[in-house]
Amino acid sequence: MAVIAFSIGSEFVMKSLLKVGKSIMIITIAEVIGAIGIVFSVMYFIFDQSFAFSIVIASMSAATAPAATLMVMRQYRAKGPVTSTILPVVALDDVFGIMAFGIAVSLARLSIEAINGGAVTSFWVMVWEPMKEIGGSLILGVILGFVLSIISKRSSNRDMMKAIALAFIFASVGLSKQLHFSPLLTNIVMGTTLVNLDRHAHRTFNLVNEFITPFFVLFFTIAGASLELDVLATVGWIGIAYVLARGIGKWLGATFGATVMKSPKTVRKYLGLALLPQGGISIGLSVLVRQIFTPEFTNNAMAAQIITIIMASVLVYETSGPIFAKLSISLAGEVNGLDSVVPAAGSEVLTNKV
Repeated sequence: MAVIAFSIGSEFVMKSLLKVGKSIMIITIAEVIGAIGIVFSVMYFIFDQSFAFSIVIASMSAATAPAATLMVMRQYRAKGPVTSTILPVVALDDVFGIMAFGIAVSLARLSIEAINGGAVTSFWVMVWEPMKEIGGSLILGVILGFVLSIISKRSSNRDMMKAIALAFIFASVGLSKQLHFSPLLTNIVMGTTLVNLDRHAHRTFNLVNEFITPFFVLFFTIAGASLELDVLATVGWIGIAYVLARGIGKWLGATFGATVMKSPKTVRKYLGLALLPQGGISIGLSVLVRQIFTPEFTNNAMAAQIITIIMASVLVYETSGPIFAKLSISLAGEVNGLDSVVPAAGSEVLTNKV
């Protein structure tokens, strides 16, 4: 997960982000808040789930898997306002999703500790803890990224640079855990700092990706093994509600954001359909949930329930996501709109991730 987060950081080249403008940022924030808000409301108010369960699973609904949507757009040679908006939005919402997850975990921990220990957690503690985690992660990521960029500029040996980059990733995880920061956010910021300070940073990211591929295979295999069918039977209606609430939240949020920013009519109507795929980041966060919310800590099987629902949701959205993506660009009239190979704004940002 740390390596995935480090790679996500490579997407945030400031020159590219400035090109996509304020509208992309607003639309992304709106669709993230829409998904989290509706999923939380459904879980907490309708299904009467605990605050910890509701806030954690809601935060995991924000991330979008870009690969499926991007492949559909390439297959149908799509080009137009919807296509050019999709690319930077899906590049940004993973970061917002990870930040939301960090805040949700902090709030869930405080809630569970208050219930188990009978202590009353003050409002300021609930606000300060996640803010400290995010702020500390940002500072630590910038420092490590700055040092790594200096070393990267002076190193010409591929094997040595690969070892150094991996060492920094592992060190960032250890330091983050020791300081109670977010290892994922730290690595995103470290990657972002590196790609903006070193013009040859792609070399470092490519070296890391060359080494880590077999571990990705193991990671997703082990994550898939976490799908417990007996648990799925007990959370059936909640799982169905999660899938529907996430889709509705993303669609309404994207529509609201696009309307506020006065985006083209096709963007307002059809963008949300292309933001449904759910994959790598959500699976990774599920693994973290199992590590953080052990049965001994929560006094129940909360982690198993969350993982099972998320894995089932990934199965649904990774199979249906491309269908909705095709529907989105078809209704927007952007199929075969690419007459010449001209990268859409923000498309270069997604290349490494896919």
